[in-house]
Amino acid sequence: MRLGIHRREFGCDWLQNTPPYCDMAEPHDLGADGVVLAPKVREAILSMPRDEALRRHYLRERWTASRREARKPSSGVPRVFAQPAVPAVTQAQPQANERGHQLPEPITAESPPARRKEANLRARPGRAQRSGPRAQARATVLIDLALQGGGSHGAFTWGVLDRLLEEDWLQVEAVSGSSAGAMNAAVLADGWTEGGPAGARAALDAYWDRVAQAAMFSPLQRTPLDRLLGRWTLDYSPVFVAFDLASRLFSPYDLNPRGFNPLTTILAQSIDFNRLARSPIKLFVTATNVHTGRGRIFRNAEVTPEVLLASACLPTMFQAVEIDGEPYWDGGFAGNPTITPLVRESAAQDTILVQINPRVRPGTPRSAQEILNRLNEVSFNAPLMKELRMIALMRHVADPGSGEGARWASMRTHRIMTEMMTQLGYSSKLNGERAFLMMLRAEGRRVADQFLTTRGDDLGQRSTADLDELLAEC
Repeated sequence: MRLGIHRREFGCDWLQNTPPYCDMAEPHDLGADGVVLAPKVREAILSMPRDEALRRHYLRERWTASRREARKPSSGVPRVFAQPAVPAVTQAQPQANERGHQLPEPITAESPPARRKEANLRARPGRAQRSGPRAQARATVLIDLALQGGGSHGAFTWGVLDRLLEEDWLQVEAVSGSSAGAMNAAVLADGWTEGGPAGARAALDAYWDRVAQAAMFSPLQRTPLDRLLGRWTLDYSPVFVAFDLASRLFSPYDLNPRGFNPLTTILAQSIDFNRLARSPIKLFVTATNVHTGRGRIFRNAEVTPEVLLASACLPTMFQAVEIDGEPYWDGGFAGNPTITPLVRESAAQDTILVQINPRVRPGTPRSAQEILNRLNEVSFNAPLMKELRMIALMRHVADPGSGEGARWASMRTHRIMTEMMTQLGYSSKLNGERAFLMMLRAEGRRVADQFLTTRGDDLGQRSTADLDELLAEC
């Protein structure tokens, strides 16, 4: 038998392939359709979120928990999850079960399996310490997050955040972002307000799931040859080539007179902006004023769907977004992301920069696509490099005694990035395929896990990103 949950009712394909419960105790409490309906899972179904993406995440977590309970029965576990009791045996007189098979020797502290496990743990103390519960709970470390923008490449940041939010000793104090980084930041802060770190992870999952669903109907798709060769680029997509040429001859006001943006609906479904205004996480979203060329920083109560759309408004693709009568473009032109408010307005001293645009790319670009791609990376990295250079200088000249100078002098910086981005071009930032997003998410989780393993102990203690090397470039 299997749990009485139907794939077509709840949209959970993974439940359809679960193995049957052959070891359930009889009699079973049967539902109307003749299958077992566990009380705890039934209660979870009745209380699950209405949103489809959140519902999938919720059911997956509850299903994992129920499987763990099935392996470790107790007096409080429902009978349908209980394992049959194994009769007690002794080493001197092994007994046989109902079918005449010899029961294995129970594992005790003196049995060979236990002795082998103990010897292995003594031989590898580091592994034993990681695999068991934390002997000493680590003190909470306040961190700030600085999230770069980069279109679909923001799924890499999604993976990084998903891994960092698993650590209960990391407390997010403030987040700054531009473009796709602003989307991730706003979704994280809103989800955190609703359900803490778990709520933030579920909200990020739901947001990027909606992005992938919307991309299924996008005309920007890879060619069959690119799919066959495993390339994520859109450089050879006829629609992308036509769109790229048209954007150099016509403006968005000509090609998109109604100002349609697919992110409008996604943001409305993913973020409760009233709840975001009271989030305990300080949010800083950067957009570039078209008239002045200066960046404007929007904080929690000021963030609206228009602000996020303005922060991700590429001027060759979308019309400028008007806020308070002023037109705004992508925030990456002024700060990608902006670091200063994290230093001046946050209580955290550790800032983790999640960098998407590679600063160094080997080889000289020669084709038109390569030149445009590198030009995009340099222009969107320039504001960040200038600000980091200024921060490095301030750390040397600021008075570390108290006040403003103490904040700059005590700032610790860390950087999470991947070499994979050097293999991806500009056109892939418009690729919203689910497989591509999940690949970037997996890479983000891998790199973040590597950072926590090798540099996690430095958080709260010292910087792991050397900003002083930027002073040599002045």
